[in-house]
Amino acid sequence: MPLQIQLNTRPSVLPLYFRALTARKPGQPSGNRDGVLATVSLPRQRLEPAHLNDYRAVCGFTPDSAVPATYPFVLAMPLQLNLLVSDAFPFPVLGVVHLRNRIRQYRCLVESDRLDIQCDLMAPVPVKRGYEFDLVTRVQVAGELVWECVSTLLSRTKPRASGTGGGAHSRAPAPEEGMDMRGVRTLPWVLSADIGRRYARVSGDRNPIHLYGSTARLFGFPRAIAHGMWLKAHCLAALAEAAADVVAGPFELSVAFNKPVLLPSEVNLQFCGVESGVRFSLVDGTGKRAHLSGRIERI
Repeated sequence: MPLQIQLNTRPSVLPLYFRALTARKPGQPSGNRDGVLATVSLPRQRLEPAHLNDYRAVCGFTPDSAVPATYPFVLAMPLQLNLLVSDAFPFPVLGVVHLRNRIRQYRCLVESDRLDIQCDLMAPVPVKRGYEFDLVTRVQVAGELVWECVSTLLSRTKPRASGTGGGAHSRAPAPEEGMDMRGVRTLPWVLSADIGRRYARVSGDRNPIHLYGSTARLFGFPRAIAHGMWLKAHCLAALAEAAADVVAGPFELSVAFNKPVLLPSEVNLQFCGVESGVRFSLVDGTGKRAHLSGRIERI
């Protein structure tokens, strides 16, 4: 039976990070290798206007914009971390890499909504680089599914058996890389050294690789790196006008995280319209190295 965790309030993140640092994990999956390993639920969550405004500001959304489609991820992050430090997750949390993220918004959230949040930890799948696994998050309002997200992550633990496995049915697909450069528009970004700390204060994601060069170097990075979900949110904010018709209805926002963005940094957001919506890519100053690629498309 999957582990079931029922919460009444959002858990504090700092104790969860302490458990992530100290918990002993077997490093290999055991028992159930298919379906849901654990579920955590949190009902009737209010949207806090002050926190929402702080999120809009740090991610680049206009103050009067609708609730950003990336915002529920921040509300669900402590629940996801709760699953990763639980006994159901067999791998060390430190070193887990966020590969892909797909968000589907079925209707725009409003500040008066009360959110019922559920996160599922799916069984790991062996791949060449280790094990991939999904965190599936769903948000309901009065019984209606309004938002869902699939985060595909990687643990670089070497599988006992060689070969790769098929993905779970929920696994987030990688957006196709590369764009037809005809009609592509480019927006230059200058990312400050402190954006990781500023986003951490709002999101609660205080992973040391995002905060300072000194703490990032402990994990093999020459400088701090930007949060992947901040980059995704900043892309959505920057594409608000280009994708206005798409996000007016149900839509999907999918991203593949290819290369970390070191801080500070200068990068370019490239985007173009396609029949289904908007394709985009975040590249380095030379235009040769893609940090992420994604799509905003109607569903």
